[in-house]
Amino acid sequence: MSSNYGIQRDIPDLQKKRALYQPELPPCLQGTDVRVEFGDGTTTADLTGHHVISHSFPCTYGQPLAHFLRPTAKVADAQIITEHPTIRVGFVFSGRQSPGGHNVVWGLYNALRIHNPNSSLFGFIGGTEGLFAQKFLKITEEVLSTYKNQGGYDMLGRTQDQIRTTEQVNAAMASCQTLKLNGLVIVGGVTSNTDAAQLAETFASAKCPTKVVGVPVTLNGDLKNQFVETNVGFDTICKVNSQLISNICTDALSAEKYYYFVRLMGRKASHVALECTLQSHPNMVILGEEVSSAKLTLFDITTQICDAVQERAEHGKSHGVVLIPEGLVETVPELYALLQEIHGLQKNGVPTDNISKQLSPWASALFKFLPPFFRRQLLLLPESDESAQLSQIEMEKLLAQLVETEINKRLKAGIYKGKKFNAICHFFGYQARGSLPSKFDSDYAYVLGHICYHILAAGLNGYMATITNLKNPVNKWKCGAAPITAMMTVKQWSYGPRTNSIGKPAIHPATVDLRGKAYELLRQNAANYLIDDDYRNPGPLQFEGPGSDAKAFTLCVEDQDYMGRIKKLQSYLDKVKTIVKPGCSQDVLVAALSSMSSVIDVLSVMTAPSYSGQSYL
Repeated sequence: MSSNYGIQRDIPDLQKKRALYQPELPPCLQGTDVRVEFGDGTTTADLTGHHVISHSFPCTYGQPLAHFLRPTAKVADAQIITEHPTIRVGFVFSGRQSPGGHNVVWGLYNALRIHNPNSSLFGFIGGTEGLFAQKFLKITEEVLSTYKNQGGYDMLGRTQDQIRTTEQVNAAMASCQTLKLNGLVIVGGVTSNTDAAQLAETFASAKCPTKVVGVPVTLNGDLKNQFVETNVGFDTICKVNSQLISNICTDALSAEKYYYFVRLMGRKASHVALECTLQSHPNMVILGEEVSSAKLTLFDITTQICDAVQERAEHGKSHGVVLIPEGLVETVPELYALLQEIHGLQKNGVPTDNISKQLSPWASALFKFLPPFFRRQLLLLPESDESAQLSQIEMEKLLAQLVETEINKRLKAGIYKGKKFNAICHFFGYQARGSLPSKFDSDYAYVLGHICYHILAAGLNGYMATITNLKNPVNKWKCGAAPITAMMTVKQWSYGPRTNSIGKPAIHPATVDLRGKAYELLRQNAANYLIDDDYRNPGPLQFEGPGSDAKAFTLCVEDQDYMGRIKKLQSYLDKVKTIVKPGCSQDVLVAALSSMSSVIDVLSVMTAPSYSGQSYL
């Protein structure tokens, strides 16, 4: 590992100016007291997995929500913490680097200093590998000085992305015990926070005093649920990519002879592709969720794009821009099945050169149909989570070739009468994730860092720092903490007739909601995007002035203040208790019983396993 971690850097003027920016704190986090209100005990969004999760996490399941309150809040049973003993906290970057991660550390450091200057913060060098090997750096103002409001994870770096095996968990516990840590903060996405929950459970059962806290930081934007509205880094990733896409749209409109196929990050979900479409208005986007829902084949997708190209040609247009997520290859049924068969042979030790010979007849036929470059990419060994190396599989290039072949066929048959089809392919996978974070991500990450301290001060373990009401100004943000187990689900699948296997509890990636307001906005404008070249260029990241306070469309169109709604419901229940007391009139009692009975009937239906209403996961 590099020995230069945490060293002050010589940075250019723009970065120096960004390092001077001081994010604002919501009123509930200001001052030297921690004011916390605890709600009811939590359950899970999918009640079918309740027993599995509660059995797997007996120490940390069912814990209450925590709300942090402003000084003026009048809450009778709120806990006010005024004593702040010296504590020692460690943190680790886990998962892919995401703009804003450094500000989580800065926020946590400042919170520690505000409440007790003698408290200490330690960063593990090289991510989880440093955690296992007890390689750390004490965080100081000097270390932080050139990393405030900066992109990347280069202050400390990252390596492995998981804390999963017994050996790894024990090594993490040993590090916490050696350093006498009161808290361990894990910065990452769905996998990292699932690991954080398991670590918290193991620590609790082993009577290890270290409390574990998770922070939702992932550029894919797929750690979304009723408690988490968006992730640190997503806003920046989409804004940087949207500018690049918009530049390409302008280039296409200028030259009028190229079709650009652009692949964006998004492994299990297409949130980045959706948001970038709403920001830049390319002609077409293929979302993995649409493909999965409609069970579209490779032929279906090719036909869709060819029909769009043909329709544009009929309007005199021989150019366009098409977006796809990198995870699209795993949502096309036949390609996913082929990948599964290849990975199965790889697990059984079949050499790469022999895999094509051992495929089933249908898989062999599909494999031979695919171009040589794509075959080589499908044969790459899978990632540690058994998914394909999606960043290396050029799905955009495959689609461009298939579309070109089909358009040429239509041209010869006289069906297509436009100009020659020319495709240019791009993969925007790494161009944005080291960017300076947007103003929103700088603020969001910094505030989450402060919340981490508040969680530890309240003595909580196995919680994730959360903020709701994010589409409003910072002074309206609602800060709290939710048990990570409340975000978990248990996936079930069948291997054969009457065989049902249950997976381990985990936070699973949230996919694009095809009944949500953001997707509805896309569908309302899809026809205009396709034909009218209604390209939109949001420009580069703005840190001050016009555009600096702009937030993601997918965040702003939804009404997601779950924590606020929970509190509102509680206030209604309290009012019912106040009105309907022994001695109230018979009419009031009858009305209350009738209303509550109806509510119970509706909720019983909605929480039944067979109910098919929209969930967050």
